[in-house]
Amino acid sequence: MDLADALAGLDAHPWASVSHAYGPAEDLPDLLRALAEGGADAEEAIAELYSCILHQGTVYSASVDAVPYLARIAAVARPGTTEVLCLLGGLAESDDEWEIAPGAVRAAVATQIPLLMTLLAHEDVNVRLLTAWTLGHTRNTEAAPVPLWNRWTVEADPGVRAELLIALGRVDLSGAAVEARALLGADTPAPLRLAALLVTLGAGEPWTDVHHGAALGLLPAREFTVDRYSMHHREPLHAIVDSLLRRETEADRERAFALLDAALRDGRPEVRTEALAAVDHACYLSRSAPQRLVPAIVPLAAEYPASTLLGKLGPAAAEAAPVLAQLAAQSDDEAADQALAVLVRVAPRQAGPLLARDLDRRPRALHTAGDFQAPAFPFDPALLAAVRARLAADGLGNNETAELVHLLRQWGPQAAAALPELYSVLPRFQYAATAITAVAAASRQVEREQAGAVLRAAAGSLMVARAHHDLTGETDVLLDAVAKALATGPREVAEAARAAAGLGAAAAGLLPALRAAVSEDAEPTTPELDGDIAIAIALWQIAGDAEEAVAILASVFDRTTGNQLWYRWTVVRAIRATALLGAAARPLIPRLEELLADPEKAPAAALALLAITDPDVVGLGRLAEAALHSAETGADIAGACEALQALGATALSTHQRLRVAELAEGDRRIVGSGVANSIIREDERLRAILTAI
Repeated sequence: MDLADALAGLDAHPWASVSHAYGPAEDLPDLLRALAEGGADAEEAIAELYSCILHQGTVYSASVDAVPYLARIAAVARPGTTEVLCLLGGLAESDDEWEIAPGAVRAAVATQIPLLMTLLAHEDVNVRLLTAWTLGHTRNTEAAPVPLWNRWTVEADPGVRAELLIALGRVDLSGAAVEARALLGADTPAPLRLAALLVTLGAGEPWTDVHHGAALGLLPAREFTVDRYSMHHREPLHAIVDSLLRRETEADRERAFALLDAALRDGRPEVRTEALAAVDHACYLSRSAPQRLVPAIVPLAAEYPASTLLGKLGPAAAEAAPVLAQLAAQSDDEAADQALAVLVRVAPRQAGPLLARDLDRRPRALHTAGDFQAPAFPFDPALLAAVRARLAADGLGNNETAELVHLLRQWGPQAAAALPELYSVLPRFQYAATAITAVAAASRQVEREQAGAVLRAAAGSLMVARAHHDLTGETDVLLDAVAKALATGPREVAEAARAAAGLGAAAAGLLPALRAAVSEDAEPTTPELDGDIAIAIALWQIAGDAEEAVAILASVFDRTTGNQLWYRWTVVRAIRATALLGAAARPLIPRLEELLADPEKAPAAALALLAITDPDVVGLGRLAEAALHSAETGADIAGACEALQALGATALSTHQRLRVAELAEGDRRIVGSGVANSIIREDERLRAILTAI
């Protein structure tokens, strides 16, 4: 095949009728031609093709149409064949499909197997390797196995043989597993032994001492990676541990933990580093992993990956507190700061005095203690004195100021001595207003009056005005601030409307401004929609105007229909707003019932229906089922737990109670994403809720 054959029909193809990530695919002919011709433009062309037809792993209708040309370009002997094969394999691998039939792109690559399989005999090792990888990702059990097996019988390169075995594991797993059993010995080249381990795991074969020894013998295994071009490639030890834990048996969990324990105790730093990365994953996946593995992690606490992991585990790593406290007292400020930051998460009461002693030299530990997403850091008198001294220092940055102020806000009345420092910070840092209110709320009358006067004088923003109202109950300052914010723009409207709603009937004079701020854009931004939701609530809470509030919320639902993926959490906020209206929101019941079928919206919809529908007709079991499905699919676990808590155990059938028990008592964590340092803590919080149910 020559270049002309590879590009035959390229310009006549109806590219405008198919789309990629950026719209109609009319630019593909030029990109494919530049790729085929090589030269200076080929590198840019392959990058552009990745961006538009495999955009962040997503494939499109244009991806289907591009496949035959890419396969023919790969078949033309040229230096760029490996890059084209890599793109083809990535297209076949993807399950993230945009407005096309499931598997359409993979099927398109599979139709090119007769052409691509000739490259299995290519003189270039990397071409053979990537061809095997691509054919494996077609998952085609009819056309792919024969050429792969044929190459397996003659291939000599260990790396290519490893990729062939992985590919065969995708298209002929039972046959590949038979071959793999004989390849676990120490005399097998490392890449091939690793591939054999992964194939036997994929086949569900029991993990024996032979497998354990083979895995340990490969460490450090990072240099022997197979399936390295996959979008979801995992490091070898990570992949092995993941496979064992996902079997979800006690025996396989212990086998995974035993492998990790042995790797953690290895004398080679590179092995320990690889092991800690796999342990990190194990702890996110398994609830029993921390207790089993912390004893092996503690001796490594001085090593950065280990200390970071201990911080993620938080109180579950309390065993490490004495070691961390000793490290936090060392003379090296940077190392001591890292250890203290971890101690803040693991044993905060023990960390307080150490942080107080060296507050100005422990920025990482302060950042951790003042984390807005973390539980409140416990009060410590010495730390209060250190915070006051630090706030009085010159040249503080906004981040450090925020963290210090947040600590005082958390401590509330216990931090009353720090009011003078908060007053001095307020002019340049308005978040201090919220701390002033929290601290002064339970103070003596004279101190509350002084704090109120300070806030009134500084009330140039909505935040300060709200803090003033929360402390004093006076409305004039806040009413004025809300009126100004409503006229500022969409990004200010939501906060202003929420403040107005909190004033109730006292904000009646703001009703015209609130109504004028409602967005009418057919394609609104998220801030505009959030503003509309807040205005609907405000109209209801100020004037009791259900009809107007319902109309605004209905408009939000209408304008997000068809694009609820982009607006998904905005829609959830709109659903939750309907619950505040109670029975007055009953015209929205049909919309809410439709949303029960969407796992991301179902918990909020269940809560709303519970609040606004007649208890005798709402169908509690149906609401419980929608919430449970959301939790089991990981769509909105926190919302699902809230809904199940509101429904109560009596609303659940016996089968549903068993499913709740499985979520609560199973070893598999139900929270799989979020801020790294909060995932385990959030899983434990939700587990407690489910256990109570």
